[in-house]
Amino acid sequence: MQPYPTYPDIGVSLADRVAVVELRRPPNNFFDRALIQQLREAFELFDGDDACRALVLCAEGKNFCSGADFSKDGRAQERTPAQPLQVGSNNLYKEAVRLFRFSKPIVAAIQGAAVGGGLGLAMVADFRVACPEARFVANFTRLGTHPGFGLTVTLPRLIGTMQAEMMFYTGDRIPGEKAVEMGLANLLVPLVQVRSVAIELAARIAQNAPLALSATRATMRRGLADAVEAATDHEFVEQDWLFRTRDFREGVRAMAAREIPDFQGH
Repeated sequence: MQPYPTYPDIGVSLADRVAVVELRRPPNNFFDRALIQQLREAFELFDGDDACRALVLCAEGKNFCSGADFSKDGRAQERTPAQPLQVGSNNLYKEAVRLFRFSKPIVAAIQGAAVGGGLGLAMVADFRVACPEARFVANFTRLGTHPGFGLTVTLPRLIGTMQAEMMFYTGDRIPGEKAVEMGLANLLVPLVQVRSVAIELAARIAQNAPLALSATRATMRRGLADAVEAATDHEFVEQDWLFRTRDFREGVRAMAAREIPDFQGH
């Protein structure tokens, strides 16, 4: 199916049965509803293309995805003074859930930070190829808010409840080596090889019988998208009120100033 459409913030290509979808908002690849919608459209395009049997999700720049951009006056990109923060809105999450309904194997190439919702995006993939420079961070409580992007389902499913709780409750940065040890990432390679190894892995997967591969993946991920949808509905409710607290404003301020936040519980 050619030619493929062009998008403002992502690039798409297909070669040798492997699709490549690339975030193009370097260096941090902050996400908002528009970016997630573009990803959803590209995923659905390749889901309906028999020439595609696997997909690589990657990014330009220093980081894979640093989550939402809170750099503008302590607000995320889509917030206005008259309404609650929209980066965690149900509309964005409904788009995100559709990424989990993609029917073909996904390999994510994590060359830098995957933070907050960016970590949630990395969890859409079946496999993650990382490097020593990679960082996996669930920094929600450090900002004064609740985990989102379905992470309350995907992270414990991948690494277990105790390790997921450790990441949620501390906000610690998990480097590439430790991520592999924890099962958060599958492969550790030098930075310059992250994308090529991700494509090689996707190509090995794409060599297999497509019907058998699709059936096996559907069994392994059975119920995941529905569970993520239910989780994001709850995550949104919790985020919505927490975004209105003074602690959230303090968390964003401290992050911008690179200081330890002084949370007061209100």
